[in-house]
Amino acid sequence: MRRTYGLGELLEDQMTSDPIKQFEIWLQQARDAGLAEPNAMVLATADTDGRPSARTVLLKRVDERGLVFYTNQQSRKADDLADNPHCALVFPWHAMERQVRIEGTVTKLPTDEVDEYFAGRPRESQLGAWASQQSQPVASREELDLQYASYERQWPEGTEISTPYFWGGYLVAPEAFEFWQGRVGRLHDRLAYRRASSGSWELVRLQP
Repeated sequence: MRRTYGLGELLEDQMTSDPIKQFEIWLQQARDAGLAEPNAMVLATADTDGRPSARTVLLKRVDERGLVFYTNQQSRKADDLADNPHCALVFPWHAMERQVRIEGTVTKLPTDEVDEYFAGRPRESQLGAWASQQSQPVASREELDLQYASYERQWPEGTEISTPYFWGGYLVAPEAFEFWQGRVGRLHDRLAYRRASSGSWELVRLQP
């Protein structure tokens, strides 16, 4: 269970001054490389006692504000973020021997922004959002399917499905980035962006 890395290198003169722009470049390169779901990211949260939990969610948008994802707001991750808005993200692009780590603070998206996104989801995903009481126990798969079927009857094909009152989006405002490129001998390249006291971004190299 060991492999030698050597697909690329990561040097300071290859990086932009804005880590969000740099992330967008890498994300596009991951898409161009044909990676499966390059927008999949591990979201790590912690509760008030400091107990961590992590799961994979999908990045839905990135802009100058930060990174956006959507989820059930009665889930464990939502409970964690309500009590502790600090989180971490990891994009593990193994096939490219790359990884991006991001640390930041979340805020909830406004309702109109959430409604606009939800209206564009596939119908099956809209119904699934209503049917699932995320993170709560369920007696069987059959019971979950029955819950889904009940919403199918409530909203027949062709009818508009409203956004669940318990569903929403989050904006992760980034406070730190780290771009990682695998190298030979485990001497990996790690370039990190940190906020300076002036508010601008500083780029530093970290030892592997």
